[in-house]
Amino acid sequence: MRDEARYFQTLSQEELWQRYCGFFYLDVDRFLTIQEKLLLDEIERVADNVIAKKIMNNSKPKSIEEFRKTVPLTSYEDYEPYLKDKTDEYLAEKPFDWCHSAGRGGYFKWIPHSHESLEKTTRNFTAVFILACAQYEGMINASPGFRILSIVPPRPYSSGWLLHLLEDRLSCNVIPPTEEASDMSFEERLESSVHIALRDGADTAFALSSILVKMGETFAGKTKSVKLSRSMMHPNIAFRLLNAYFSAKKAGRQILPKDLWQLKGIATAGMDTAIYKKDIMRYWGMDPYEFYAASDSGFLAMQAWNKKGMTFLPDSVFLEFIPHDEKSENETDNNKLPSTVLLNELEPGKLYEVVITNFYGMPFMRYRMRDLIKVTALSDDETGIKLPQIVFQRRLGETINLAGLTALDEKTIWQAIANTGLKYNDWVACKEYVGDKSLLRIYIEMNEDEEVANVEKAIDKQLKEIDLDYRDVDFYLGLQPVRVGILSRGTFDRYVNEKQEQGYDLAHLKPRRINATDADIERLLNFSKVK
Repeated sequence: MRDEARYFQTLSQEELWQRYCGFFYLDVDRFLTIQEKLLLDEIERVADNVIAKKIMNNSKPKSIEEFRKTVPLTSYEDYEPYLKDKTDEYLAEKPFDWCHSAGRGGYFKWIPHSHESLEKTTRNFTAVFILACAQYEGMINASPGFRILSIVPPRPYSSGWLLHLLEDRLSCNVIPPTEEASDMSFEERLESSVHIALRDGADTAFALSSILVKMGETFAGKTKSVKLSRSMMHPNIAFRLLNAYFSAKKAGRQILPKDLWQLKGIATAGMDTAIYKKDIMRYWGMDPYEFYAASDSGFLAMQAWNKKGMTFLPDSVFLEFIPHDEKSENETDNNKLPSTVLLNELEPGKLYEVVITNFYGMPFMRYRMRDLIKVTALSDDETGIKLPQIVFQRRLGETINLAGLTALDEKTIWQAIANTGLKYNDWVACKEYVGDKSLLRIYIEMNEDEEVANVEKAIDKQLKEIDLDYRDVDFYLGLQPVRVGILSRGTFDRYVNEKQEQGYDLAHLKPRRINATDADIERLLNFSKVK
């Protein structure tokens, strides 16, 4: 395994930029040439492997066209018998390490990573921080030894695994150190990260957008989840707090994270980034940098230095795309082989399901990610990038269909709630019927007293602003379709605490937001007094 830190000692600024960000200068033809070469290398590498033989039916395709025509689409269930026990015997190459997904439906997906895929992942994660800290094209403002304030799940979660790579291969300082964080609860990691960063400072941050906002609210005095104890009164901490106090006082407000740390960049991922972007800017003093990655695939796409649309990487996985059709969204019969398109066939404004084939000896072939991306443009005039620009939209099947007119996803509902300006903690949503009419039921925990009717009206108004298809739903239904149940304060905390006591892992502590199960809703209602 190469040590990424050495490149910062041997390469010039221009060479470093080309190493980590050179893919932005490809055109579509060169992108697809790289894809074809790596796919054919992968087929040759894994063709005699047990898993590949089963998936490819003992064949060895000799072209992209033959591969797409003869190899069926797959899902994790096709690989689970070979991967669930984390054994090496079924794999084409001995894995360097295993990580698992955040988990859905109560179980994890275990993913093996080869030495070569690990090297590529390290390089790409380094690129994330270079770009997060870049204020203009070609700027290298991140280097070995930089300090990363992190509030993410530890190994073997993929997020913690990524940080371990940077800690080990780039000699960066993760706050708190990944080995220490592995034995901490979320609250302990949060408290430790703040304590260490107050004492030693921080250069960058890596966290979910919602966590960054929650920390901002904490320092603004809106929550009490972080307390400054005597053990934190180190001279460096006292000095940092004193400076932050005067900075905030001069601005006529309470202390915010941007008063405590002048970060070079913030890296984050997830559909909530666009929703919380303004709040992150207000609390932390800068726009977050967004990337698209998954346990199954590694890094798929990332923003350029202008921090707008994301661009796919050519050498992480082989990419195919299924044009999305709302009418067949719940179709799960992989044997029907829905047609796919390649990068040069994408159309602006359309949704696509992402299909990947791993490179570097990893096992997944024509693997349905069940992620939907939206193509926003075929290029970016601002940066000169000649590749399609995309945003992550949602997971497949996670929508609430109303009257056959609109399919509301988590991102849309979340944005509508955020746009109301109402102060809330968390929420879940499901479809509800009154007679033969389908309604949107939202159970929401408010941080301030609000009348149900006012909340319903505010969310309905914002949905009409955001979703064109939603605007006429009330006309066809003959009623306003949003129904709100306000949960008492502390409901979600009590739900999470019960899950912790029952031994659930971090990824399974909260109910899913869209189409929450009847059992989850019942538990929330039992923990609350619904108005």
